[in-house]
Amino acid sequence: MRTTAKVLQSGFYWPIMFKDAHEFCQACDCCQRTRNLSMRLDEALWTYCTVFKTPLGMSPFKLVYGKPCHFPVELEHKTYWAIKKLNMDWSATGTNRILELNEMKEFRAQAYENAKLYKEKTNRWHNSKIFPWQFALGQQVLLFNSRLKLFPGKLKSRWSDLFKIMHVYSYGAVEVKDSKTDSTFKVNGQRLKHYFEAPITRDKNFITF
Repeated sequence: MRTTAKVLQSGFYWPIMFKDAHEFCQACDCCQRTRNLSMRLDEALWTYCTVFKTPLGMSPFKLVYGKPCHFPVELEHKTYWAIKKLNMDWSATGTNRILELNEMKEFRAQAYENAKLYKEKTNRWHNSKIFPWQFALGQQVLLFNSRLKLFPGKLKSRWSDLFKIMHVYSYGAVEVKDSKTDSTFKVNGQRLKHYFEAPITRDKNFITF
């Protein structure tokens, strides 16, 4: 839309302008290799000791100990306060302790149920991000480079050079061919994505005045 708006502001228009702008942006080589780069900025929060809020409904302290976290507060005459609140009735104290143990079991069961729901929600979100790519013979694809690098570049692309699909197996296995060395090997289909070539031919015309 931004590309089309710039073209309209320049005074140009043709019937399939929106379609041509979409195909032009889709076939951009740099954009395909550094795709979703803005999503990686969320991973930088660990530097500032910031964590994501989880939908568990309770803090990690309450998830472990079964009760909310209480910050220490300085009290005057703490000894007198403890003596005043001291309960010497052993039967009532034992009953209260049993009730607290039962409440702890309920808190643990509730935390387990919340963790189960959170895992199911996370699983659904993860599966929604997996696109069922359909590959055909002869298509150009990019391969995700998953090799470990101790000092990777911040803005460096993780997608390798172009590969050509030679055979598509069942259960997601794909045989690709390297365009440089002409060697073939099998990879997981989830590590591949389509490469869109530019359908627009760029002709240069020189006009002398």
